[in-house]
Amino acid sequence: MADKPNATPEEKTNLHPRNAHRTRYNFTLLIKAVPALRNFVSQTEHDELTINFTEPEAVKMLNKALLKQQYGVNEWDIPEGFLCPPIPGRADYIHYLADILADSNNGEVPTGNKVKVLDVGVGANCIYPLIGHKVYGWNFVGSEADYIAAASARKIVEANNLTDHIEIRTQTSFSQIFKGVIKAGEVFDMTMCNPPFHSSSKEVKEKSSRKWKNLGQDKGADLNFGGRNNELWYEGGEPRFLNAMITESKQFARSSKWFSSLISKRTTLDGCYKSLDYHHAADVRTIIMSQGQKTSRALVWRF
Repeated sequence: MADKPNATPEEKTNLHPRNAHRTRYNFTLLIKAVPALRNFVSQTEHDELTINFTEPEAVKMLNKALLKQQYGVNEWDIPEGFLCPPIPGRADYIHYLADILADSNNGEVPTGNKVKVLDVGVGANCIYPLIGHKVYGWNFVGSEADYIAAASARKIVEANNLTDHIEIRTQTSFSQIFKGVIKAGEVFDMTMCNPPFHSSSKEVKEKSSRKWKNLGQDKGADLNFGGRNNELWYEGGEPRFLNAMITESKQFARSSKWFSSLISKRTTLDGCYKSLDYHHAADVRTIIMSQGQKTSRALVWRF
């Protein structure tokens, strides 16, 4: 990976060097892009503009503005209760995958619609395909098992005239990952996934409640970024999902040049390494990413 350049005090140096969100949000430009954001912006005691990041509607409006101002996405919305992702961290995943693809392209990030990426569990927000196409020109297939989420993603794609570049496919089975999505003879340059990392709805509620208590607020099981059950939890949690994904990726070894997934919990990695070793992965890489005080990982492999 490329070294990070020298940064000014205003820069978020933990984000990827090509991430457009390394500097503080420019609320003047964001409000110009989406005037409705003004209703959620306030001043801090240091006379800086901000929003209440514990307020779901404020976060969604910020996302709308970021997508429009930074990525030219004019139409974006999600149904109530679905995951509203923090865009800077999502962009980081895209940029680090671009670095992986550059390794086999003479150090240059491949751009344009000849690059084809599969986003497993694209979600109602369609964030990864939107960013990946706008920044690098890649074409995407997004798979989604939730019919409402799939319909939302398609609506976003159609509203922004991106149907030639982003295709949403419905996964008919919650137990399959690549089966039923990747077509015979189809080859992707990369697959990506932001998997559910809780093991049950009970765990989701407990951790969410703990989060709000730490913030000094009583919001029950609500999350500022939202999320439905299939977005947040999978029976057996992240380790079981990743084991299933790795096992199935072996069956589709010729269908993608690289496979990848975000890993929320560091303890998940050991099991993944063992599974990848068992299935004779030829190349395994772990990318450490951080945003603020939160650290996540992207596991990347190929056969």
